[in-house]
Amino acid sequence: MKARIKFRKYGVLKFIGHLDVMRYFQKAMRRADIPIAFTGGYSPHMIMSFAQPLGVGITSDGEYLDIELTERICSEKAVSQLNRVMAEGIDIVSFVEIPDDKKASGMTVTAAADYRVFLLESGRSSDVRLCIPEKWRAGIPDFLNQEQAVVWKKTKKSEKEVDILPMIYEMRADAESIYLLLATGSEQNLKPDLVMEAFLNYMKEPARPLHYHRLDIRARKEDGTLVPLSDMGTEIL
Repeated sequence: MKARIKFRKYGVLKFIGHLDVMRYFQKAMRRADIPIAFTGGYSPHMIMSFAQPLGVGITSDGEYLDIELTERICSEKAVSQLNRVMAEGIDIVSFVEIPDDKKASGMTVTAAADYRVFLLESGRSSDVRLCIPEKWRAGIPDFLNQEQAVVWKKTKKSEKEVDILPMIYEMRADAESIYLLLATGSEQNLKPDLVMEAFLNYMKEPARPLHYHRLDIRARKEDGTLVPLSDMGTEIL
């Protein structure tokens, strides 16, 4: 059977990269006695995959790891055992069963992610935050109502001009933060820093220190609604 783990990443652990997070969870699985399956062959490794890994420096309340199990373990027990071996900076939120179908994997079903963007007093710390300027809040509707917002988007293989507006599903702000709901996944993938760079350029504002916090990763249901990846699974009793 397959299971999906939802976890939070915060504090100093926001500075470790994806490969280190993967090694961290490999050790945590052993320490927590989670019955995770291994690949065959001469060099077996744990069967696990992450949905849209975070960039360095970004915190999150909704990260996901899919694993394959050799036997059932109830959700409550798995969460408890994993949290007992977690270091400060990563908390396990949920542990649910998902279909065995490859099309149900987190990497495949991911369609969007939402974020909160905070304005910082200084790039030295993400703890001291400023209010979002009224000018920014008033400018968001005009930014979204443009015919297009073309930016240079870099990929691993190339760099090209892309209109990012169709990939911004929602953008709004209050005094504390800017909320972004963005296309995320294998078909379309838009990062929040690219949106803010385009927005500040539109507002003719200089670059400012910002902190990005991911709220959740979402899948699109048949009726078009976007739900957290954890909602695509069921609790193991």
